[in-house]
Amino acid sequence: MKNMVLLAALAVAPVVHAQTQWKLATGYRAESFHTRNVVQFAQDVERASAGALRIEVHANNALFKLGEIPQAVQDGKAQAGETIMTSLVREIPLAGADSVPFVVRSYADARRMWDVQRPLIEVHMARKGLKALYAVPWPPQGLFTTASVRSSVDFKGTRMRTYNPGTVRIAELLGATPVDVPMVEVNQALAAGKLDSMITSALTGVENQVWGQIKQYYGINAWFPKNIVFVNQQAFDALPAPVRQAVSQAAAEAEKRGWTMSAAVAEESVTELQRKGIKVEPPSAVLDTELKRLGERFSREWVRSVGSEANQLFIPYYTQR
Repeated sequence: MKNMVLLAALAVAPVVHAQTQWKLATGYRAESFHTRNVVQFAQDVERASAGALRIEVHANNALFKLGEIPQAVQDGKAQAGETIMTSLVREIPLAGADSVPFVVRSYADARRMWDVQRPLIEVHMARKGLKALYAVPWPPQGLFTTASVRSSVDFKGTRMRTYNPGTVRIAELLGATPVDVPMVEVNQALAAGKLDSMITSALTGVENQVWGQIKQYYGINAWFPKNIVFVNQQAFDALPAPVRQAVSQAAAEAEKRGWTMSAAVAEESVTELQRKGIKVEPPSAVLDTELKRLGERFSREWVRSVGSEANQLFIPYYTQR
């Protein structure tokens, strides 16, 4: 009798599914809006999958350093990760479109670029056993200066902060002397009179409190670098179909939410610069035209360096407006 009661109880007992645990590595601080968005994504997945998949987010290079994350996910040492797209350039040259200056000049441009870029990036990532989940841009790169500038002529004889070959080239083409200064040393360099201008986001300017020597911020929107969140394809394929659907849906929501967060952070940062006494304005018509011409030049050079595949990105980007 007791055995019959036990069997009856087992028959009506709920089926308990084993929980799958993933680790998601990111190199950014927990306070970054990108990381906050990733954490929300993880929470959404756990809720939508009824706890079948739990994603642990490891921020601030705690699990792997930013540059190591793609390989770590490819090797299965972590199931998912986040990195900046430009870090993928060596193996996926098309990811470098994010850093071609003066091509993407607005969030709408950045959205159109990603719509064209995504299927091409997905093909390359698939060859590495990776699956792209979503991408979110950083706020645009603006121009900080210690004095007013109206055209490229005003850069002659000045010093511009640079940090990679692209920014060195911009400085040289504008007629400024490139000065390699880490962001953490910018205020010191400004105080010593070693810098006159730099290109970085309003967010970075706020985080590093650049007010003081800096008097102007021009919204030139030089480029919109993106972060991409991705997963090990085998780990994704091993999930039950409803859980895979939960991940994909949460990723779509994270992408939409992240773009909204980025635009909000950009606006808040510009407002904070104004509160600190920095004059904020768009570039003059002359300077804007000069920057557009630089963008065309950089585009042609990038296409030549990447090869014919670059045309699969830029031709639709420029023609499907």
